[in-house]
Amino acid sequence: MVRELFRLSLALFLALLIQGCSSYSDTSQGSGGSGGAPPPPATERTGVPAVRGVWLTNVDSKVLNSREGIKEAVTLCKKLGINTIFSVVWNKGFTLYPSKVMKNTFGIEIDTALTGRDPLKELIEEAHAQNIKVFAWFEFGFASSFKLGGGHLLQAKPEWASKDKQGNLTMKNGFEWMNGFHPDVQSFMLSLIAEVVANYEVDGIQGDDRLPAMPSEAGYDIYTTNLYKQQNNGALPPEDSKNEKWVQWRANILTEFGGKIFKTVKAINPKCIVSMSPSIYPWSKEEYLQDWPEWVLRGYVELLCPQVYRYKIEEYSSTLSEAYLTWLPKGYENIFFPGVLIKVGGYQPTDELFVQMIEENRKLGIQGEVFFFYEGIKKYSDLLKNEIYTERVDFPKLLK
Repeated sequence: MVRELFRLSLALFLALLIQGCSSYSDTSQGSGGSGGAPPPPATERTGVPAVRGVWLTNVDSKVLNSREGIKEAVTLCKKLGINTIFSVVWNKGFTLYPSKVMKNTFGIEIDTALTGRDPLKELIEEAHAQNIKVFAWFEFGFASSFKLGGGHLLQAKPEWASKDKQGNLTMKNGFEWMNGFHPDVQSFMLSLIAEVVANYEVDGIQGDDRLPAMPSEAGYDIYTTNLYKQQNNGALPPEDSKNEKWVQWRANILTEFGGKIFKTVKAINPKCIVSMSPSIYPWSKEEYLQDWPEWVLRGYVELLCPQVYRYKIEEYSSTLSEAYLTWLPKGYENIFFPGVLIKVGGYQPTDELFVQMIEENRKLGIQGEVFFFYEGIKKYSDLLKNEIYTERVDFPKLLK
């Protein structure tokens, strides 16, 4: 009896063993097996396409003063889910990288506080190692100085000065301006942009509320006046700087310059993204001749970050909705990632307002934003890391 039970147990064990080996063989053969289902194909996990960025300044911030500061900033951005850094490269009439254009034109290679270093190169190296994009931000644009009477740029080249209708140097909100309508000034700015795109592995370049831009009070210099007369049967520019036709005529010149920026960048590196961060339309056109809906329609902008800088949620919501739903040309929603103000001077929004502004973006289906500016994100580190930027995000495909 015992032997019989043993033989039955052994037979059952062998049967189970054979069945198990057969089952393993079938499922391990993949598509070449005899009747076994192939394993599911390996898929790469992808995230929501969005730009989640910060502007990195050299004002009210010491990040760019040392490589260690740059490394710390990049590390924090990575930790908080920031995938793009817009770093200033042109401010107050100086470059923040060694520039042959500046050296040959004005005898100053780089902001003197940075002599002997190349902060742009250092930032690109540190950021790319963390898979963070870097955009060269030409912050000052056509502005020559701030409350310095034109500064060293116009001291060296007074013929580049912009003039208001009184014949004085154009000044607005403390900024003094070069003549952005003049071919020589435009050529200078294009040379700076071309230099950066050619010499650095930047992922993009960015203009803002000063590029391409000019105060609507500008345009009464000899060159621009003569150009207007040539194109308007000898008529002088209107005395009213806000005259609709006069505003549009000058805005058209800046729109065409935006096209020159785009073509200059693409001729050097077709993969370099052209981004703009203008003021809110139509104020941007009325005050700074920025007709950015037209820029978008002409294909001159691949990433648009309008400055939706508001201090109350009702104002933020209405301004954002108008920019996105009314003024942004249809079909370009994928390039729109608004600028959000999180620090200026001693001001920072409350945690509640900070969250509400991001929620307003999401209500419209906008999955990212760009914060002005880097130093401000420290206050919201826990919110960003633990509540807001918790899902995976990939930089969007913006190039055509």
